[in-house]
Amino acid sequence: MRKLCYLVAASIDGFIAALDGSIDLFPMDEEYVGMLASRYPETLPTHVRAMLGAEVENRVFDTAVMGRTTYEQGVKAGLTNPYAHLRTYVVSSSLTETADEAVQLISSDVLERVAELKEQPGLSIWLCGGPQLAATLYPVLDELIVKVNPIVLGSGIPLFGADVTPGPLRLKESSTVAAGVTVQHYEVLH
Repeated sequence: MRKLCYLVAASIDGFIAALDGSIDLFPMDEEYVGMLASRYPETLPTHVRAMLGAEVENRVFDTAVMGRTTYEQGVKAGLTNPYAHLRTYVVSSSLTETADEAVQLISSDVLERVAELKEQPGLSIWLCGGPQLAATLYPVLDELIVKVNPIVLGSGIPLFGADVTPGPLRLKESSTVAAGVTVQHYEVLH
């Protein structure tokens, strides 16, 4: 069975973005981007992969699942399918279609649909955004990889929405990369 993995950047106090959704306070130096290109190349948007030397076969993920707000941030930037090298799904009860026909919409039965995706052959599934979606999918989440940035935001968009079911994690790996970013890889224990 494929794994569902929430891989996300966060501040040391647990926020994935400022209240306005901006992430520009997180360091993005050459060493950090190099780490992403070598360990998780498929998490880099399609339009920058070649420029960063990350146009390689997907190593960890072949599918991305994101919430509407995350998807719409890309659309506003002109990226109707930011991860064209992945099968991409957008979870939304308010959208009736996506801006790109290759991006599929999940509008109901989210847990069941993602559980079905996990049953299909392939690489892992990347939960790439949305704290509310992360809380909704927590019952079927297998791994959590947090790129903890050495910054305190004080407030912002949290790692998980308010409705997350509490549960234990087991640390699988921890490493420090560029600019003091610590990558913490957890297994979710259900």
